[in-house]
Parts: sequence; C-alpha cells; structure tokens
Amino acid sequence: MAAESNARSEARTGIVTAMTSVVPRIRMPRRLRNLELWLLIFAFGIVVAAEVLVQLGANGRIDGSLAFFGVALGILVFGVHIALRLTAPGADPFILPIATLLNGLGIAMIYRLDIHEGTSGWAAASVRQIVWAAFAIVCAILVLVFVRNHRSLQRYTYLSGLISIVLVFIPLLPVIGTANESAKVWIQIGPLNFQPGEIAKITLAIFFAGYLVQRRDSLAAVGTRILGVTFPRVRDLGPIAVLWVLTLLVILFERDLGTGLLYFGLFVAMIYVATGRTSWALLGVVALVGGAWAVNGLSSVIPKLGYVHGRFENWLHPFANAQFGSTGGSYQLVQGLFGLAHGGLIGSGLGQGQPYVTPVADSDYIFASLGEELGLIGVFALLCLYMLFVARAFRIGFASEDDFGKLLAIGLGFVVALQTFVVIGGITRVIPVTGLTAPFLAAGGSSLVANWIIVALLLRLSDTVRNQPRAVS
Repeated sequence: MAAESNARSEARTGIVTAMTSVVPRIRMPRRLRNLELWLLIFAFGIVVAAEVLVQLGANGRIDGSLAFFGVALGILVFGVHIALRLTAPGADPFILPIATLLNGLGIAMIYRLDIHEGTSGWAAASVRQIVWAAFAIVCAILVLVFVRNHRSLQRYTYLSGLISIVLVFIPLLPVIGTANESAKVWIQIGPLNFQPGEIAKITLAIFFAGYLVQRRDSLAAVGTRILGVTFPRVRDLGPIAVLWVLTLLVILFERDLGTGLLYFGLFVAMIYVATGRTSWALLGVVALVGGAWAVNGLSSVIPKLGYVHGRFENWLHPFANAQFGSTGGSYQLVQGLFGLAHGGLIGSGLGQGQPYVTPVADSDYIFASLGEELGLIGVFALLCLYMLFVARAFRIGFASEDDFGKLLAIGLGFVVALQTFVVIGGITRVIPVTGLTAPFLAAGGSSLVANWIIVALLLRLSDTVRNQPRAVS
C-alpha cells in the first residue's frame, strides 16, 4: 500500500511539473502580443495627437483631411500585429510600436509642411507617404508569412550578393536610371521613382552574414602581431579590399557618399562581430579615412568627385560667404542649424515653427524640422526611440544560438544605427552631410519599404530565437 501511494504521489508530481513547464510557454507569447497591442494603441494615440496639434498650430482648427488614410494605415499596422499572433507569437513586442510611432511622427511633420505649401489630396507629400507606408507594411506582412525561418535565407547567400551588386549599380543604366539632385541613385519605372540601394542594404546584410559564417575561421586566423594587435594575413584582406573598392565606385559613379559609407560600415561592423578581432575594425577605419582623403584629394583631377570636396568645404566653413551663397553650398546646412537653435528646449510647437525655410525639409532635413517644433526634449525622445530599436535588434542577435541569425540581426540593427548617426551627424555638423534620410521619418518610398522589411526580419528572428531549444544544464 505504501509503495502504491508513493507511486501515485510521484505521478501527480510529474503531472504538475509538466504542467508548470508548459503553461509559461503558452502564456508568454500571449503576454508579449498583449503588451505589443497596448503599445501600438499608445503609439497611435501619440500620432493622432501630433496631427491634431499640427492642424491647430498651422490652421487653428481641426479637420478630417487625413482621417481616411490614417484609419487605413492603422488597419494595416494592426494587420501586422494579427500576423504576428498567427505566425510569430514569440516575436519582440517593442519593435513594431517603435517603427509605427516613428513612421507616424514623420507623416505628421510632412503633413505640417503640406499645410504651409497649400497642397492637399494626392498632390500632398503626406498622402504619398501614407500610401508608401501602406505598401511597405504589406511587404512586411508578406515577409512574415513567407519567411517562416530565417535560416532559410542562408541558402541564398551568394544569390543575395549578386542581387546586391545589381541593385547598387542598376541606376547607372541609361534607360531607367535617373538623377535626383546631385546623386544618380534612382530608377524610374513608369510614374514611380525608386532607390534600389535601399533594398541592397538588406540583401548585403544577408550576404555578409552567410559569407562570414562560412569564412569566419580563415578571417580569424592568426596573423602578424603589431603593437599588441593581431592583424590578419594579407591573403585574408580580400573581402575588405573588395568592399572598399565597391564603396569608392559608388561614390565615383553614383555621386552618393552616404550609401557608400553605409555599405562599408556595415561590412566592417559585421566582420568585427564575426571574428572578434579589433584589427578588422582598425583596418576598416583606416581604409574609410584613407578613402575619404583620397577622394577629396582627387576631386581637382576627376570632375565627378568635385561634389565630395564641396561637401567637406560646406562642413568645415559653412558660414563663409563663398560657401553660403554658392550653388549647392552650405545654405541648407546653416538653415537647419538655425532651425534646431530656434527650437530651444521645448520647441516652437507643432505647426508653429518655420521648418519650411530649410530646403528639402521633408526628407533630408526632417530631423531638423522636428527638432525646431519639438525642441531638444523631442530630439532626445526620437533618439531614445532609435536607441531602443537598435538595442532590441542587438539583443535578438546576441540571444541567437546560430551564427547566421546572430550576424543578420546585428547587421540589420547596425544599418539603422549607422544611418541614423550619419543623418543626424550631418545635420548637426558632426560629420559632412551625406544625403541619407532618417529611417522611418523622412519622405521617401524606397526607404520606408526597406525599413519595414527590416522590421519584419527582426520580428521573425526574435520569434525564432525565443523558440529555439535551450541547453539543459
């Protein structure tokens, strides 16, 4: 009897243990998605409040001009939330609300500039931005539906590299390639203009992650030790040399300093994470600085590089008469600095500033526009949103058990981080202006599509990481 009683007790204990080990796994995804839902509602509340304040500040009244488009966009964002509940219940709950809030604030500022220009309907940049955002969110939903495991992307490592090269250099084709301002980075298909280089940063991240997983051992091989730092062998410098040349070709032929910097910085960051060797980062910085110096020096010999020298002159001497009054000079940079200064600590208020004084205030300089009307506090809030987005991406990468997922998540997060730094650094005169746009905020369809695809990939990665088997000690 005693033995039978002990057996029943052990059986009940086993059932209870099994139930307590299963229940958290069931409840955790539900809690994550519920948290995401509340954060989405909070983000939409802020966006709606921003648009109302824009209307009150600029027009003194509230109208429903963007109500239909806003509701449609909201339905699509909540469609992503529903797709996550069905296909990725364990995904990170913070990434989608952050992207939604940044995207919505950007639309509110573009709408504010439309009010000043008197444009409405389909002619308004804010309406076009909402349409592009809707298309980008649909692309994100498709990525979540069709990419059920990020490891499947590793099979297309070299195909991603080939696609990247095509996307980078297709704007040079004489038929579909078009020039926008000073850079030739756009293609035109019918009435649509698209920047394929924005998509290339995603395919390059996939290629780099797959390539570095395969070649990490040779890249991390013992090399020559100089001043306490082990530098790689000469025969292992091929990848960084090829990317360095590719960067210079982009700068030379497409006149796009920012994109070249983004590609090269992405590779250097990922190769450092893959190998853990400081020497790769040092070589990358030396190559980047040396390339910038060489391009600036050759600007007097190669006419196509003259714009690079102009960017440096605008950066170093923005208030000089020769730079301020010249075509393509520092007028935009100076007006952006004045706008940020005018914002002060708390800003002039949404709809009550003069961001339209700065050229291209809705795309290249939208951060300065927001800084003028939201002030230093608003700027810090935007930076905190970017920082949290990148931190979540890095967290996903470091939590991943497979090397490909780790490198891909960190690479995608670094793309957003570096692009944000380059944009804000150029506006605040920390570095020369490069022409990149602030992720999620700035007007531009190709940038929105690329960034929302990054959101979808990070969500898929986070779900896979949370569901990956853990080693039992």
